[in-house]
Amino acid sequence: MSTASPASPASAVLAVTHALRSSDVILIVIIVLLLSASAVLALSETSLTRMNRVRARPLADEGRRGAHALLKLVEHPERFLNPILLLTLLCQLVAATLIAIVADHVFGALGVVVATAFEVVVVFVLGEAAPKTWAMQHPDRAALLAAPFVAAVMRFPPLRGLSSALIGLSNLVLPGRGLRQGPFISEREFLAMADVAAEEEVIESEELTLIRSIITFGDTIVRAVMVPRPDMVAVAAADAVGAVIERAIAAGYSRIPVYESSIDDVAGIVFTKDLMRAARDGHGDEPVRSLLRQAHFVPETKRVAELMREMQKDKFHIAIAIDEYGGTAGLVTLEDLIEELVGEIVDEFDVEEPLVEPLPDGGLRVNARMSIGELNEVLHAELPMGDWDTVGGLVLNLLGHIPSEGEGVDVDGHRLSAEKVQGRRIGRVRVLPLARPARPDLV
Repeated sequence: MSTASPASPASAVLAVTHALRSSDVILIVIIVLLLSASAVLALSETSLTRMNRVRARPLADEGRRGAHALLKLVEHPERFLNPILLLTLLCQLVAATLIAIVADHVFGALGVVVATAFEVVVVFVLGEAAPKTWAMQHPDRAALLAAPFVAAVMRFPPLRGLSSALIGLSNLVLPGRGLRQGPFISEREFLAMADVAAEEEVIESEELTLIRSIITFGDTIVRAVMVPRPDMVAVAAADAVGAVIERAIAAGYSRIPVYESSIDDVAGIVFTKDLMRAARDGHGDEPVRSLLRQAHFVPETKRVAELMREMQKDKFHIAIAIDEYGGTAGLVTLEDLIEELVGEIVDEFDVEEPLVEPLPDGGLRVNARMSIGELNEVLHAELPMGDWDTVGGLVLNLLGHIPSEGEGVDVDGHRLSAEKVQGRRIGRVRVLPLARPARPDLV
């Protein structure tokens, strides 16, 4: 009595080979080509959609192979995205159909099961997961490799017509402007990219700070950077030249506003060099009114970026900020605008007082003129923003009256106390974190 021995793997492969028809071999070759094309298209889709002009332009400047084609593609992503998706889908559908036909010829009734397993494993792994994963791991290299291929495919006339039809269809389906418009990188995304670059030490921390300053510079208004009215150094038009020289030397300023009846009636600006020249010529006792130069007035709500361009164009370094009622709100100089970009510039005349000073009890002593945004960055908090710009303005608004020294208010997990009050003005504020109540389930 003999028993049948199990078929060896080699005999099984031989049986499958005998079962293949010549037409099946041709189909298998076509399947391999379609899966290869699907893998390339999947890699192209992932790499090109993750690429943008900000990253593509340096590659083109370096003269990398395929970079110019890449730059042209990412400038108009709507032109390649739909055609690439369509070609990928066609390759995978046709390949799946041909796999089912071959499996039915070779395995008969079990062909559906074999074809399904093959498609799930091979098509997904080789045609989708592997190329897309590699593209995510090597985004620049994958995009440079894919760009010439996609550019060549897009030059095929029937595909260009199909691409235009698909874009028109997508614009009908999608609300608004469709895929033709819109920024492809937002301000928040750009800042996030800068943060990541700093974490990976691609850029220095000082460069990150400058990038953030440039981004926020466009939204800053004059009121946030000006010298407020109480801190302005100004002289009366009737004051003698000699007296104004003494005032200018004491303050260390090269330009001083001059008013007639009150600070709300600024008549012009006097330059210290003009004062010195007049005193040298024997006119030290004459009123400063004769030396006035034109004053420039700007609304306190004007954006500082626009004001800086005006200062460059019209060649002036100082402007008087006015409020909505026409009164003097403060004074802004070109130095104030530059400091908003690069940080504080301290010269030999400035009395440097830190905006933030750490305290032994874990709190902070801050200048009341410090902006809410800057304090939020230091505390990693969300102190409320409103009609006020400074920490002192926040305390005044929350209390509803002029505080006495030591009086404070609780907000967003912090105690803000007026540490120094000069007349009706808060000078310094002490910031202390409030102790969080213990959770009952942790006691």
